[in-house]
Amino acid sequence: MEAFTTHTGIVMPLDRVNVNTDEIIPARYLKSIKRTGFAKGLFSNWRYLGGDENTPNPDFVLNLPRYQSASILLAGDNFGCGSSREHAPWALLQYGFRCLIAPSFADIFYNNCFNNSILPVTLDEAAVRELFAEVEASEGYTLTVNLAAQTVTTPTQRVLHFDLDSFRREALLKGLDNVGWTLSHGDEIAAYEERRRQEAPWLFASSR
Repeated sequence: MEAFTTHTGIVMPLDRVNVNTDEIIPARYLKSIKRTGFAKGLFSNWRYLGGDENTPNPDFVLNLPRYQSASILLAGDNFGCGSSREHAPWALLQYGFRCLIAPSFADIFYNNCFNNSILPVTLDEAAVRELFAEVEASEGYTLTVNLAAQTVTTPTQRVLHFDLDSFRREALLKGLDNVGWTLSHGDEIAAYEERRRQEAPWLFASSR
């Protein structure tokens, strides 16, 4: 998994609340468990007219030329609600988004982001509304996100701080998902198993 340290990118505003995972990546795209090929399905119901991938909706924000290279998504409250599909962060990451900013995220989606190299940043509603206004007023608007410092810096050098628990922060800084984090403690696990083998050998005896 790719680590996240600092990231500067163009911001795309999706000024909608309660965006659910079926809108992030519709169920018709969930025919594979491979973590590839989902970028085209991102926001498909809004992104294309009549469900035709060859007919982009010119009014949807993702299709506007000014946001074509965006890598930070600014969204409304309760982003990622609905079903727990991990394909949602897969689609966002494969399109190019490394950071999401919103007043709140659905719990399962929030956890899935950290296991897929995406940093979900929670800022208060007032700060998010200010960012929406600034993004829409300035083409090419960028933000710099620093995970170690837990800050978001605007083009005017205004610094916004966000909270994050230390485990998620350290794991993402090191590029470790839950499995990777466990494997990083392999020596400690092996030492524990050896100690238990000495303390309780009957637990390790093979049955016949």
